[in-house]
Amino acid sequence: MVKSPYLVPFGKKLKLDKVDTSDTGPFKNREQAEKSMEKNLEKLRDLQNVFYASGSRALLVVLQAMDAGGKDGAIDHVFSGINPQGCQVTSFKKPSTQELSHDYLWRCHLAAPPRGMIGIFNRSHYESVLVERVHSLVPKKRWQRRYHHINQWEKMLADEGTVILKFFLHISKDEQKKRMQARFDDKDKNWKISPADLSERKLWDDYQSAYSDALGECSTEHGPWYCVPADHKWFKNWVVSDTIVRALDELDLKYPKPAEGIENMKVV
Repeated sequence: MVKSPYLVPFGKKLKLDKVDTSDTGPFKNREQAEKSMEKNLEKLRDLQNVFYASGSRALLVVLQAMDAGGKDGAIDHVFSGINPQGCQVTSFKKPSTQELSHDYLWRCHLAAPPRGMIGIFNRSHYESVLVERVHSLVPKKRWQRRYHHINQWEKMLADEGTVILKFFLHISKDEQKKRMQARFDDKDKNWKISPADLSERKLWDDYQSAYSDALGECSTEHGPWYCVPADHKWFKNWVVSDTIVRALDELDLKYPKPAEGIENMKVV
């Protein structure tokens, strides 16, 4: 587990309205952060090569956010330079008929990364304590007990070798409005927005309450949540990249030993 000022304390409810979404940490502006970001991306490339080659651990990165929170941008930027053979992205949308015929964790377990791979969840199993709660799709007793299910499932993954890092990209309601308006104004981005997004925005307070509970109930040592200030896209990307780099670095993985007797072999 990587220590960070954005780590959600274990067993404590997080008051999202008290979190500064425009925080930029040690940086005064984007220019100051660029060199550090470049180093993170270079380090991530190197660490992923060893991670993939060793094949001994898996990494699951969970990204959650309100609409326009920057999940796609984080994936595009943070993982821009890594080997695509060692990375898989799964976007969880409205469950299919087949998925609904199974338990709510089934589709997520199918997408869990194997050893040697980095798996990225764009939205995740947490939709079952967010969307389903806010829209009253399941009874309160049902979604409340899911916190325990989720913690136990993540504990099993961690015990079997998966490093779990969960990021809530926290933007303000005003910033969301600006980003949504920009999507309306730019014809090349019109496809990114729908009437449903505007309907969901009306439920902002309900979602904030649901996120507060989910982060507080499910930030654990084996599956920590990080509440990332995300009004500034460049800082959001830096926090995500820095946390991932430090987590992989802490594993201290090595390349596999070469085949025995390889020093005596020749290519003919």
